[in-house]
Amino acid sequence: MTILVTGTTGLVGARLLPRLVEAGLDCRALVRSGKVAPAGAIAVEGDLLDPASLVQAVTGVSAIIHLAAVFRSPDTDLIWKSNLEGTRGLIAATKAHAPEARFIMASTSHVYNADSPRPGREEDDADPKQAYPASKLAAEIELRESGLTWSIQRFGFVYGDRDGHLESLPQHATNGRMHPAQKMSLIHHRDIANAMILALAGAMDGRIVNIVDEAPTSIYELLALIGETMEPSAEPLSNPWRLHVDGALARALGFRPTVRTVYQAAQEKLM
Repeated sequence: MTILVTGTTGLVGARLLPRLVEAGLDCRALVRSGKVAPAGAIAVEGDLLDPASLVQAVTGVSAIIHLAAVFRSPDTDLIWKSNLEGTRGLIAATKAHAPEARFIMASTSHVYNADSPRPGREEDDADPKQAYPASKLAAEIELRESGLTWSIQRFGFVYGDRDGHLESLPQHATNGRMHPAQKMSLIHHRDIANAMILALAGAMDGRIVNIVDEAPTSIYELLALIGETMEPSAEPLSNPWRLHVDGALARALGFRPTVRTVYQAAQEKLM
């Protein structure tokens, strides 16, 4: 199986690609001109915003894992251009040159509405207002309507492997005025790889699937785990299901997180 992976230098890609290689998969890494591929992968030059440049990258592949995205940026035009137009370009190249390839796209649990009356489910209506989740949802729709064999994985808060993401949480909690009791669904990099390998086998074809661990954890507890503090509060939590998503579908499709909680990750030094 030959797989094209985009976004291989990003938060998820830099940790997923070595695991795919270790699993014995033949991986191509989409890179910009002059860049080198991560160890174990073959570099193929291309630009998501130039479908013609993607011909060599997609030709002959049996699957595509699309991770490339712009997340935290004040430039909303860049976010939309990269996340929506970039996905359109990759879909166009795939339809033209690898129409039988399985196309797996990484998305985000941030698409779910903050005022949901329950943990976010894949079939819930969503109308995100911020550029990142809104652009990812628009890209999801493009893929679902493409006619390709597709699946979409919506990740909870991604962490582990010394990626620094949890360490950035105090600033985001402050900027977003997050309640200390707010719980988030999380997922460790190791289990993103497990979910991707399951999807590569076809278990998630034609589905949007939440990929999360087994224990949504409060902001207060997460900060304590990384040695930070947060002012406690007994004020009511206005949106108790915000950032909390339902992982039942993934379990029904065979996904079993091996890092079941962030406390396990801490105990096993997987942070």
